[in-house]
Amino acid sequence: MVVRRAFRRILERLRRDAFLGAVSILVAAPALAQARPIEVRVVIVTTWEDEKDGQDKFGELHAWRTRWPLTTELPFPLGVRPLLYDARRHVLAVLTGIATARGAASIMALGADRRFDLTHAYWIVAGVAGVDPKAASVGSAAWARWVVDGDLEQEIDPRDAPPAWPIGIIPLGRTTPYQSPTPPIHGAEGDVAYELNAGLAHWAYERTRDVALPDDALLARIRAPYAGRAAAAPFVLEGDGLMSARFWYGPTLNEWARRWVDYWTAGKGVFVMSAEEDAGIMQSLTFLAQAGRASLDRVLILRAASDYTVGPPGMPTADFLAREAKEGYPATADALNSLYLVASPVAAYLADHWAQTRTAIPEARASR
Repeated sequence: MVVRRAFRRILERLRRDAFLGAVSILVAAPALAQARPIEVRVVIVTTWEDEKDGQDKFGELHAWRTRWPLTTELPFPLGVRPLLYDARRHVLAVLTGIATARGAASIMALGADRRFDLTHAYWIVAGVAGVDPKAASVGSAAWARWVVDGDLEQEIDPRDAPPAWPIGIIPLGRTTPYQSPTPPIHGAEGDVAYELNAGLAHWAYERTRDVALPDDALLARIRAPYAGRAAAAPFVLEGDGLMSARFWYGPTLNEWARRWVDYWTAGKGVFVMSAEEDAGIMQSLTFLAQAGRASLDRVLILRAASDYTVGPPGMPTADFLAREAKEGYPATADALNSLYLVASPVAAYLADHWAQTRTAIPEARASR
């Protein structure tokens, strides 16, 4: 009897809790129905930030917080840190965290967040990168038309490869490096390359190509051993990104990067910037677009050069790696400044001309 009475009390409590829960849902339903999601015009995507005593000090997010400014913090427990928001211009900034996995996870979490309507939002990825010295100099900033994944591959140690092979990296579905025909860029094994909206990218380039990027003695000293475009003052260009969670160095892998981008884009892409997160970001945006929560035609990627992918002439690659591991990427501060100087006018135009840009994507015809 004692057990039976105890069981009955448990059942009565469960019924009461269920009833109260249902009532609370019914009471809250009108309020939930009236809460409209925030229509975001521009999402700024950054990847890292150095903090001290809980304050932003230096990084990709810092200029957007202080110079835009983005003053409102919004909680984002599914991500690395709180979001920043400008309620007047409807611009939102997210920090994804470093590398592919965090980039993908953070953007998926943001895209699925029901507080925001991102169906018409423009996404501007603004991050630092390594630059191919054949393409540009440190401090330069490049708008991408292609993002190529450098991790989806097969690989053998080059010491185990046939002598005729230029590299030990083999495309998925193939048995030799750069084997023809090129596999599909989207398939069951993964998405190896993403083609961005070239018209939008070229429009952004045309709007910013004449932005004067500051030069200084540090940049001049870094680029002094190089020649050609690597020795030029910083400039804005169009160029594509190879994304890899591996930090690679040296002329052999740099030549692989050039050929890898060329291979997967059928000769349409040109390797300029080496970074990590963009393939993961694009993967999540692709899934969000499938769900109608984002538009791939509204994605812009800007990378600015904090260092070179190849060391100065005469410096062994191992020494170049050791120097950067000890001293960091020497042009980071200048690259961060270039990022904001180039990306912010594009973000401002897209946000401030919302009556037009909400429905009509700006585009410019490329010369080639």
